[in-house]
Amino acid sequence: MPGAFFEWFGEIGFFCGRVFRAAVTPPYEIRELIRQLDEIGSKSAFLVLLAGAAIGVVLSLETRNSLIRFGAKSSLPAIIMISIVTESGPIITGLVVSGRVGAGIGAALGSMRVTDQIDAMEVSGVNPYRYLASTRILACALMLPLLTLAADFSGVVMGWVANTIAEPMSFRLFLETGLKHMTFNDFLPPTFKTVVFGLIIGVISCFQGMRVRGGTEGVGRAATSSVVLSSLFIILADVVLVRFIIVFFP
Repeated sequence: MPGAFFEWFGEIGFFCGRVFRAAVTPPYEIRELIRQLDEIGSKSAFLVLLAGAAIGVVLSLETRNSLIRFGAKSSLPAIIMISIVTESGPIITGLVVSGRVGAGIGAALGSMRVTDQIDAMEVSGVNPYRYLASTRILACALMLPLLTLAADFSGVVMGWVANTIAEPMSFRLFLETGLKHMTFNDFLPPTFKTVVFGLIIGVISCFQGMRVRGGTEGVGRAATSSVVLSSLFIILADVVLVRFIIVFFP
């Protein structure tokens, strides 16, 4: 078991080296990259917006009751915005995209592997690490911050809606009260840490898909392991990145 664990890390290290070497050498697959940006970004937007909205409503309802007990109800907009922007928005976006995109990439590349399409690409002179892997990994890294902004906006808006139902407040006042307690250090580092989440999703999903063995059962295992491992490493990376942000962006 420990041997297989270290062997997996060694294989993914070699895989990352091949993908990086293929990504930085021409020809560049711009058209495929644009297609993957659409596949990963626009087709994940609805789920991300829905998840952000749910987080905003839950935070507003739960936090409101707690703050009323301590006589700090006026801090509700700031707490909602800070909670969503600094942690809830990025991590929920990463996990939602991991579930949708990770399974899709793992299954798609796994199917291509078991049907010998990847081998056919290599025979025809197309580098699968450039065409299949690097485009998907780069698209994940580029789209995660944008999807995080969408989740943050959805969460803040629905947090305001939930708060307004209980106690009417204009959206402008809600934003001004919340933003008054925020700085760029509260916004930029948590948003851009999702680039790392995107790299994790792309690398693990492509790696698991391109190493499939065992026919259709292997494809199913690749899709499942892509989601599970991506989600696990996103959570672990979030722990490290939160500590990093606290130290370097106080």
